[in-house]
Amino acid sequence: MQDSARNPPPGLHPGRAKFLTGSIPRHVLVMTSTGAIGLVSIFVAELIDVLFLSLLGDVEVMAAVGYAGPVVFLTVACSIGLSIATVSLVAPALGAGDRTKARRISGSVHVFTLIASAVLSLALVPFLPWLLGLIGARGRTAELAFQYLAIVVPSLPPLALAMTSSAVLRSLGDAHRAMHVTLGAAVVVVVLDPILIFWMGLGLQGAAIATVLSRIAIMVIGLDAVWRVHGMIEAPTLASLRLDAGPVLAIALPAIATNAATPIANAIVTAAFAPYGDSAVAGWAVIGRIQPVAFGFVFAMSGSVGPIIGQNLGAGLHVRMREAFAASLQIAAGYTVAAWVMLALAAPFVITAFKATGEGAALILLYCQWLAPIFGFQSALFVANSVFNTLGRPRVATLVNWARAILGTLPFTAIGGLVAGAPGVLAGNLAGGALFGVLAVWLCWRLMDRVTGRRPEAAAVRARSWRAWFAGALVAGAISSI
Repeated sequence: MQDSARNPPPGLHPGRAKFLTGSIPRHVLVMTSTGAIGLVSIFVAELIDVLFLSLLGDVEVMAAVGYAGPVVFLTVACSIGLSIATVSLVAPALGAGDRTKARRISGSVHVFTLIASAVLSLALVPFLPWLLGLIGARGRTAELAFQYLAIVVPSLPPLALAMTSSAVLRSLGDAHRAMHVTLGAAVVVVVLDPILIFWMGLGLQGAAIATVLSRIAIMVIGLDAVWRVHGMIEAPTLASLRLDAGPVLAIALPAIATNAATPIANAIVTAAFAPYGDSAVAGWAVIGRIQPVAFGFVFAMSGSVGPIIGQNLGAGLHVRMREAFAASLQIAAGYTVAAWVMLALAAPFVITAFKATGEGAALILLYCQWLAPIFGFQSALFVANSVFNTLGRPRVATLVNWARAILGTLPFTAIGGLVAGAPGVLAGNLAGGALFGVLAVWLCWRLMDRVTGRRPEAAAVRARSWRAWFAGALVAGAISSI
């Protein structure tokens, strides 16, 4: 077999980190757009799941998907944390020209990922009924949600390995192969969903089986790209695992805790919707699938800007590092406006396609036509998380995200519910997220000043990003109020 470590794919020379030269906005756009295609494909697959299930005409099935969502993402938080650790350690090593170290870390993280995800998934299964009851699921809806989760949760290891492989590919700057990893999930789900849900008559369980098979497929694609194409997995030894355990866990554990905050926040919101009935929870389930599809570009940015910042940090190019963060905020602001326009125009079609009625239909319409622009502020929190971890401050990300999950969710949804019922819960959740998105951006700039020193050129970059970000968000808000 060809030694791909010595003979890498064209354009990915091992002695030259990709993001140290060239246009920063172009790097952000290329990495994010290719990452978004793959990431959105996963979200589209989940959206298609819900779309097919909505054709069953059973509101309890739709509500079950809504209750299962926070639990599924809670399991994925472990995988996300380890993938963040991968980027935070592999990208700086590549930026410093130490490919041998990067290969060793990649091998170690893949082993840690397999062990951690297997233990978590198996340990969680006995607690599924309790977790669903805690969120507010009752009766047949709770039974359906449990049946779905009992199939999906044990399949966490292949998904976790796929995400770690994708993180290595992003660290290398191989955005296209990273995209192929996640794109594979959508292809498998789109093909299998109709067969399993309708032709075989498995309903919700069929959707769960399709999800499991899609995770296995993307694991194979990811490992093949990292191991065979790039030669970026060094066979781990006990010595290498011991050497890497400390640095990996120092980033991964806070990152896992950070990402666990999001499903906890979603669980709080889901529980807040529960008193308003299955229709409201079903509407929330649809919104939860629409939002990442519409804003998938921004979600992908959080995984794309990390390697760019990491390589420039490792090379000591601090101004380029700041420009990468600034460019990310500016692009996110512009994209927010475009995404809101698409959602507002598509709202009636979405309601019809998902056969939403009553409270659920009202929530979908409210989100698409009025509340979606608020997500532009919250989206910055995802980009900030990547910066915190790359700069070696994962605890800051953990603190901000848990503050958002608790202080930015509980009081806001409670007050919103008291004032305006289910629509108030939705608005309150977005408002709390916006507040902590602004806080996260401010903390990022402060942290960069502390790590690299406050310089005149740094202040200019920071000022430009704030102006562009707020301008984009204000335009979106102004249009939505017309």
